Parts: sequence; C-alpha cells; structure tokens
Amino acid sequence: MNPKTHDTASGPVALPAQAGLYYGGAWHAPQSDRWMEVRAPGTGELLMRVAEAGREDVARAARAAREGHSIWRRTAPLARAAVLRRVAQRLRDNAAQLALLDALDCGNPVSEMGSDVMVAAALLDFFAGLVTELKGDTIPMGPDALNYTEREPLGVVARIVAFNHPLLFAMGKLAAPLAAGNAVIIKPPAQAPLSALRCAELIGDLLPPGVLAILPGGGEAGAALAESPDVDMIGLVGSIATGRKVMQAAAGRIKPVALELGGKNPFVACADVDPAQAARAIVDGMNFTWCGQSCGSTSRAFVHRDIYDEVCRHVVQACGAYVPGDPTDPATTMGAMISAEHRDRVKRVIDEASGGRLLHGGAIPTRGVPAGGHYLEPTVYADVPADSALAREELFGPVLALMPWHDETAMLDQIRGLDVGLTAAIWTADLSRAHRLAREIDAGFVWINEVGKHFLGAPYGGVRQSGIGRDECFGEMLSFTREKNVHVNFRQVART
Repeated sequence: MNPKTHDTASGPVALPAQAGLYYGGAWHAPQSDRWMEVRAPGTGELLMRVAEAGREDVARAARAAREGHSIWRRTAPLARAAVLRRVAQRLRDNAAQLALLDALDCGNPVSEMGSDVMVAAALLDFFAGLVTELKGDTIPMGPDALNYTEREPLGVVARIVAFNHPLLFAMGKLAAPLAAGNAVIIKPPAQAPLSALRCAELIGDLLPPGVLAILPGGGEAGAALAESPDVDMIGLVGSIATGRKVMQAAAGRIKPVALELGGKNPFVACADVDPAQAARAIVDGMNFTWCGQSCGSTSRAFVHRDIYDEVCRHVVQACGAYVPGDPTDPATTMGAMISAEHRDRVKRVIDEASGGRLLHGGAIPTRGVPAGGHYLEPTVYADVPADSALAREELFGPVLALMPWHDETAMLDQIRGLDVGLTAAIWTADLSRAHRLAREIDAGFVWINEVGKHFLGAPYGGVRQSGIGRDECFGEMLSFTREKNVHVNFRQVART
C-alpha cells in the first residue's frame, strides 16, 4: 500500500499507509473497532484516523511479543547489533520525510525534528556497539566447582512515550531493550502517533515477527500494558501523575518500571557571570523552540540580585528570536503546542498569575500563524513569588519564571522546596561554588556553564518524583536484563 501524502510548507510529506496496530509482524484492526482522530497542532486540521488499542489488542500484542522474544533472545549479540544498525540506517535514509511528518503531527519546528531522527539513529548505533559488554562474572569456589553469573534479557518490555519528541522517543527507546535481547512494545502518544506508525512500515521487515509492536492508544492501552502478565517491564516518559498510575499498576505483578517524569527545573545564575551570556542560556534552557514542552526545561531561573535587572533586560531581547509559526516551515523558530486544550490550560495559569511582572509575551498570537493552530507567545515573568503557580507547577509550556536571590542558603531552600529533581543548571565563574551547588541541588542531571544538552553515554534521569532509572547510557541497557547465578559442582555425582 502506497502512503498518502499531505501538503506542507516544505512540500508533500508521506503519511502512514497503515492506520492499524502493528504486532506479530503484521497490521491489525483494533478488536473494539475504535479509531482516534489525529490533528495537526499547527493548523488544527484532521490528518487521519488511527487505531485505538484496547485491552484485548494489548493482550494479543503481548502474546505475539512473547513469541518474538523466544527467537530474539537466541539471536547472537553481534547479529542483533547488525539489525539495530540497519534500523538506524533506514531512519537516516528517510530522515527528511520523518522530520517533516513529526513536525506536522506534534507541532515542533521541522528544523529541529531532523535532529531528533539523527539522535534516535545514534542511540541505536550506540547500543548496538555495547551488546558484547553484557558480561557476567566468575566467583572463586575452589577446585571442585565453578560459579558464574550471566545477564539475561527480561523478556517483553513496553515503553509508553510522550508527544514532545514522538519519533526520538519511539525509536530511541527501542534501542537499549532490543540490544539486550528483549521484544519491545511501543505505545506512541495518542496526540502524535504518526511517525511511530510510519517507522513500523519502514523497519518492520528488519526484525523477526513479534519483536517489535507499535500500539497507538490512550489510557486504557497504557494501563493494560502495565498490568499485562506477558509484559515483564514497563517504561514511561510522561507526567508525575501518569507515572504514579503506571507504578501502581505494575506493582500487581512486581514488575520493574523505568520512569522519566516531570520537573520544575532550576537555573542558578551567580553574580560573577556575564548577564548577557546568562540570559541567553536561561532562554536556551527553556526550550521555547518546542513551546517549553520539555521535561528538562529550566523553567524557574534564580538570578543573583547584583545582575538581576540586566539579565531580565537581556532575557527579553533573547526571546525575540522565538516567533511562533507554521511547524512545517523551515524558517519557523517556535512551533505550536500539542492541543488547544493544553494551550488554553497554560494560558489560564498566565491570566490568573498572582504576583510577578510580565516582561514578555503571554498572549495567543493571531498574526503570522496558520488559522486553527495552537500557538502561544514565549512568556517571561519577573519577581515571581515563591508560592505562586508560576514558581511551583510544571506548566509544560513556554512560561519562564525569573526570581532574584542574594542568600545562597535561602535560594537552595527554595529549590529544594519542590519534591522533584530532573535537571538543574548552574552558571558561575567559580568552579568551587559550582561543585558545591551541584552537590546541594537534588537533580539527576546537572549542567555547569551549559544547559539543555544531552550527551550520548551520559546517564539522564530524575530523582524524587522526577523518575526512576537512567537513559542514554550503559546503565539503561543493564536495566533491561536480569542477573542469573549458576553453580557447577565438578565432583562425581553418584549414579543410581
């Protein structure tokens, strides 16, 4: 079946030819015959209808994955690695179209989505290169015995991924569990499932039947995956509230979880940094390009009083580079929010904000954007009270809170006042201070004189209510294995 195309500002883009559920090496209609509308955040227009997986679909896909795992786990590690590299190359071969499809479907600018495809491919290559490192140990037992450990795949891994980087999460989160020998079920975001479905069309033939499943759906599918007796581990990229539900559901079968959840991440600017440089970094850390829809965005900036006013002025100037526009236009620097409902929720928080000074934005743009899209200006508040929603809630939108500080202890107390800890950024010329602050701030990933970047091989993940586990590193692959101990007695066993 040839894929349909949709016209965009960058030219036609191929939509998935298949709109069903992919598992067992084939496409299937949903058992309930339920279908979801997928709309473009940039225009609000209907793109297509796709299957909505229910409990029976999850059960069938999980059984097929169990069968696929029985083949994949016996595939030699280097043979698995070769398949992962072929998957990575197929993504690269189709990068331009996949980036455009993601921009159309999730609202992020196409200029950024090309990078997502390349990062997903890099993750596949990275974990392909680590397959021979899943080694065990030998434990000395004397001349009459051998005791050793080995790493085994868990079995079937399900990963529920978020809408802000649909292809990167769907394909990048495949890499580690596949490299370790597991079958993988991906539930793409209900709001933006198209790139995952298109990838299933592109790479499905490279893997044995059952090893890969793509199940678009909503909360019912996610709950069924967490509860399924045929799913051995569940991973989520999403909100704290959803993380709690997944963990509770998984507890019924004592299955491990990997949770990358939200945060209200601090940026600390000390008095000894250049105000203009700090301001650019603060704005970069907000990820305005994809409307602040990022778990790692440093959305509350603590700026030393000595440079505060100048930083505020430079922040407003730096925000001028982010102008909402058609996500499929290569010139666009800031895309659309995922839905009108989400945009309006963030706008209500802005409108109801008590305290603070609005320095920039805060409005829904009406000029220079396609009609029907879900746009919001980059928004900056200064002098934000510590107890306000702007300072405490993860809005998952383009809203930056600036707060002055002069007492380090009081500033750290305010940072630690929230029970989250995904990322943090510290800017200072004093490296002793930088390391001290990094130790004092509860976060899983801390940048010093840097912000926003991920580094392949460096563990990424949160502490406290921001999650469990680490991604993008060797530890991620280990988390999809279990350790087995084998003891061999060399003494003669008496025959009966």
